[in-house]
Amino acid sequence: MKFDAALAPMPLTDVPAVAEAAEALGFDALWTSETQHNPFLPCALIAEHSQKMEIGTAIAVSFARSPADLAYTAWDLAAQSGGRFILGLGTQVKGHIEKRFGLPWPESPVGKLREQIQVIRAFWDCWQNGTKLSYNGEYYKIRLMTPFFNPGPLPSLEAGRGAGGDSIIPIYIAGVNTGLAKLAGETCQGFHVHPLNSPKYLSEVILPAIEQGAHRAGRKREDVAVSVTAFAATTPEEENFARAQISFYASTPTYRPVFALHGWEAVAEQLSIHAAKSEWGEMFGLITDDILETFCVVSDEAGLPAALKGRYQGLADRLTLYTPFTPGERDGFWKRLVEAF
Repeated sequence: MKFDAALAPMPLTDVPAVAEAAEALGFDALWTSETQHNPFLPCALIAEHSQKMEIGTAIAVSFARSPADLAYTAWDLAAQSGGRFILGLGTQVKGHIEKRFGLPWPESPVGKLREQIQVIRAFWDCWQNGTKLSYNGEYYKIRLMTPFFNPGPLPSLEAGRGAGGDSIIPIYIAGVNTGLAKLAGETCQGFHVHPLNSPKYLSEVILPAIEQGAHRAGRKREDVAVSVTAFAATTPEEENFARAQISFYASTPTYRPVFALHGWEAVAEQLSIHAAKSEWGEMFGLITDDILETFCVVSDEAGLPAALKGRYQGLADRLTLYTPFTPGERDGFWKRLVEAF
């Protein structure tokens, strides 16, 4: 199991120091996210200030961008990093796409994301292998590529890579329910599991869906890296933070099936009611110790590495703590975790 780090939202001027510290400590990858900042800009700085560590987005909002934009951005980052970049995509939810980005929500989110991935790879195949750019789908019709707009092949990648449905640059997608997990199994190199997860949810919902999608495409479950972000708490303050985040995520109707799997659908419905009224304090109190320990690894610092391994061994191929990595804060804590993995 690889052990990765999450980059906290921060000004770009602070990114180089974090990248250098993360690589020196031995993290396998450093992931950026799309919350308060653009997720791609820090990746350029991470690539510049590291040599071995993988770099990726977890996630960039795919429905806020055209596949051409995503293809060009990933191409440049793969070139700068010497092939260490991973394109991580997520659909976001309908409310954010319509009300925050001002764009239409597709009739089939899975269908649109599948087409986005196919178009991105069509661009890459054209640039790397000289194939004609031609894609005709429900959401995208792409057929124009002249030499002036073609960045050309990436020398760091072997010629011909990407043929037969493979990907020149690894693509991970994120999801909560089975539709996107199946899509990852069909066509992606990895799947970002939402932080609202449990071993039961992974073993009974996510992994079987990935395997089903993989089987449909003649692939194996092992072809898809399952990347899990985990809540972990070693102090009462961290437990309170985890309760707040769990209550926030569970209030989203799209994520309700995760709670329903454990018999807490009524709790999730109540959380949604409170969220609609901005009653955040009321939500926190609904996360009992049982719910907390289902979705969060609660341990002392010394026992946390073993607790994380005990929960996720055999379920995850990559593990990232929800807590972002910040150099100079709890360096001994992070060092013990990296060494344990």
